Amino acid sequence: MRRAGLGEGVPPANYGNYGYANSGYSACEEENERLTESLRSKVTAIKSLSIEIGHEVKTQNKLLSEMDSQFDSTTGFLGLCPM
Repeated sequence: MRRAGLGEGVPPANYGNYGYANSGYSACEEENERLTESLRSKVTAIKSLSIEIGHEVKTQNKLLSEMDSQFDSTTGFLGLCPM
């Protein structure tokens, strides 16, 4: 049994869109944009955090160097004291 007017010489609605309906393709693009922006903000946060860590490491290394110098001078001072 045939139904009148269905599939007789009419191309599918998404013909030329490679199988994607216009609204579906647009939704995918919007989702990609949203995910891209989310990733961009996460990368920016990680970059900022890594810069802060770098500054902290430099500060800590400077403090350790000063402590090492102070310990060396204290060791020299204690070596001069008679026991």
